[in-house]
Amino acid sequence: MTKTVVTSVLGTHGDVQPHVALAVTLKKRGFRPIICATDDFEGFVTSYGVEFRGLGTDMRELMKRTQMDDAAALSKLLYAPNLLREGQKMLKEAARRTWDAAQGADALIFAQTTTFCIDMAEALRIPALMVAFQPLNPTAEFPYFQYEVNPLSPLMYRFNREPFGEVPGIDPVVNKLSYQVQRWHQMFYDLPRDRLRRRLFGLKTRNRGGFARNGRGEMLPILHAYSPTVSPAPGDWAPNNIITGFWRLDDGAGWAPDADFEAFLSTGDTPVYLGFGSMPWGAQRNTEIITKAITQWGGRAVIGKGWGGVKAEDLPKSVYVVDRAPHTELFKHVKAVVHHGGAGTTQTGLEAGRPTFAVPQFFDQPYWGKLIYELGCGPQPVRLKKLTPQILATALDDLSNTPAYARAAEAVAEKMRLEDGTNRAVDVIEETIADYGSAGPRDSDTYELGAAP
Repeated sequence: MTKTVVTSVLGTHGDVQPHVALAVTLKKRGFRPIICATDDFEGFVTSYGVEFRGLGTDMRELMKRTQMDDAAALSKLLYAPNLLREGQKMLKEAARRTWDAAQGADALIFAQTTTFCIDMAEALRIPALMVAFQPLNPTAEFPYFQYEVNPLSPLMYRFNREPFGEVPGIDPVVNKLSYQVQRWHQMFYDLPRDRLRRRLFGLKTRNRGGFARNGRGEMLPILHAYSPTVSPAPGDWAPNNIITGFWRLDDGAGWAPDADFEAFLSTGDTPVYLGFGSMPWGAQRNTEIITKAITQWGGRAVIGKGWGGVKAEDLPKSVYVVDRAPHTELFKHVKAVVHHGGAGTTQTGLEAGRPTFAVPQFFDQPYWGKLIYELGCGPQPVRLKKLTPQILATALDDLSNTPAYARAAEAVAEKMRLEDGTNRAVDVIEETIADYGSAGPRDSDTYELGAAP
């Protein structure tokens, strides 16, 4: 009998795309995958032949409504009143729609933003597996990726690495304690869970174990969908943390450069790619920095517009603007990449063997930027808010004229190409469903659905 696996994910394109890659492999392996995401991703998901269920809202519209252009700091992103109201409303609606889609499912796949699936799986008596695109579980080997300390602290001064300003590794005790930051951030997504347990799933209230445990305290499988070559597993992680390898999504539409792009590529040196991701802020400033930097550098570039809408009309003739193109294909036509340091873009660029300069904004982007630098694949990252035309021009020159970066990137790429992340993940999903079923009936503190708690 065909097993149904339902995925629920809230986020940007970079969050949804890996789940599509997993769904494609699930389908090839005989499963029936269903992806639940915000309505603006329906065309993208179904273009790969994957069933889609809308969770309401449009992620781009949410960002505009909550004035995220002014929310440059993570604390504002999480705690701005507008975003709190909009976000909690979206979470509750997403839970209701996922609940409808999950009826009859054999497993639930969830993300950090959809932890309500832990309780939902308990009510449905099916397993739940979490997907992470960065290391979330505590370790003594390095701090939580969003943990920042004052670089002027007497205990930390020797770790200061301006202009990046992040601390790559502190004391093992401090490293472990830094994951309290993650717990505070996770509270935002966990806020509606108690009410949903009672009113939607018919469950009694229980102590939550974060995203790593279910209501009975059992550890959940966590599929870390990134390359162990780039970010190896800490030695003190529990066995439920599986680094599968990068979830690569091959181009399903057969994208190729159009005639104009082909003409651009054929009339000069191989360009460098620049793109700052899906976040819709800073378009005017980014355009000005890019224009001045490329003019100063004197080379050629391809720009990815993203959701931010870099203004093509203001860019020099040595720049070609691509509205939408799969990075797996686009990166074949460039010699280096400059981007925001998102998990997916970072690994796509490294797997292509391209030297990289990261310009992180927030969340996990500084973490991946730091690893790119430490792997020797590019210059030291610089926060977008600190980026200047001079810094970018220097980085572009370094990327183009430092053979060591290209050699290191190709060495990383050779290892990454041996990984098969989605098939490894499907192996774990298959084993989890089988093990869950073989355990026999499970206790359940359920009410009769619809009854008053």
